Amino acid sequence: MSTLKNQESVFCPALFLTAPASGQGKTTVTAALARMLKRQGKTVRVFKTGPDFLDPQILAQASGEHVEQLDLWMAGENYCRYQFYQAAKEADLIIIEGAMGMFDGEPSSADLAATFNIPMAIVMDVKGMAQTAAAIAMGLANYRDDIQVAGLIANSCSTERHRQLIEDALPESLPLLATLARSEKVALPERHLGLVQASEVRDELELRFEAGADWLVDAGLENILERFALIEFKYAELPIAEPLLKNKVVAVAKDEAFSFIYQANLLILQELGAEVKFFSPIHDEEIPMADALWLPGGYPELHGQKLAANISMLSSMKKFAEENKPILAECGGFLYCLEDLTDLNDETHVMANILAGQGAMKGKRGCQGMQTAIFPEGEVRAHAHHRSRSFNMPEALSHGRRQRHPAPGEAMYRHNNLNASYLHLFFPSNPRAISCLFDPELTEELTGA
Repeated sequence: MSTLKNQESVFCPALFLTAPASGQGKTTVTAALARMLKRQGKTVRVFKTGPDFLDPQILAQASGEHVEQLDLWMAGENYCRYQFYQAAKEADLIIIEGAMGMFDGEPSSADLAATFNIPMAIVMDVKGMAQTAAAIAMGLANYRDDIQVAGLIANSCSTERHRQLIEDALPESLPLLATLARSEKVALPERHLGLVQASEVRDELELRFEAGADWLVDAGLENILERFALIEFKYAELPIAEPLLKNKVVAVAKDEAFSFIYQANLLILQELGAEVKFFSPIHDEEIPMADALWLPGGYPELHGQKLAANISMLSSMKKFAEENKPILAECGGFLYCLEDLTDLNDETHVMANILAGQGAMKGKRGCQGMQTAIFPEGEVRAHAHHRSRSFNMPEALSHGRRQRHPAPGEAMYRHNNLNASYLHLFFPSNPRAISCLFDPELTEELTGA
């Protein structure tokens, strides 16, 4: 259980699950571990490294607790410190799942672990190798001297002999924590952008989480708590946002097609004084009475027919835009604003037609990575992750600034009070700019523009 020291620090056991690459089974193991510990009566807070929307949905269901995304660049160190501190006050245990490989990205999973002195356990798919798995794990563990590695979890380890070869090749300082046999019962369902949304397969996931917990118990990971370290999480506060949107109502699309929503964004809107009203572009007939509209990302390409068939909602969207009320549209929400969208089956569906252009799911490669959204009202940190294309678009207002590359980032479009792009914005990075996007009358008052 967490302990307090002079109300300035909180101590809580924590462990960071990382890997040499994507596709090693990190999320499967993290979800199974959270469920196993939950079954032991523990309150487990899980965090996900990076801007991922899908993994946190899975991990939240597995743990029974809210899951925050943490990124040192997008959110900042103080934001991460605050989230850890708040979680440690309530949780028995903290687990962090990394993103991609241990050292991928700037900042990387290793950077986050090092910043907060949290030990890392390496999850590695060892199919097709034995001693080489030990060599890779040793290389990861010794690549930097500011990280601690608690051991290796060998995923897809098929036999006792396979286990023995790996274990014998590891030094005593890098123990083999467990070997996990390949199991279809625990694999998490996937689609083109990653894991399937938890809300779509909730019952199936429950079966997989329970099977996953048994999977870890069978592998001897019931004693994994020995590998958690008691971490001191120092006190942190977040700046309080001015109530610039007081008495404003922001309608937020939220359903099967639109669900890529940072909880942090909703909290900032509320802290700014706005009332948030959720609605469904698929199921509802019209946008609720509101002063502004947020269309977040999601999977409109999977629900194009239903979105196109909801004529009353499309009319409501058109009316809202014609009244020149502020609209912020991100990625999937941006596609919904266009004239039409061609889905994965090459079928084209009419969309809201409040911004000129078409969208299409074409090709396997898209765009992903951290960018800064450049608005006249200010800069907002953001990220892109999509497999679609937009074309026949109007002239862009600006382009995102990539975190590490000089090439222009995502095009950002403005039509009257509609702001649309592929970028997913992290509202806490600039609450004032976000306030201006949802209430353009604030722009002159706050910026003099």
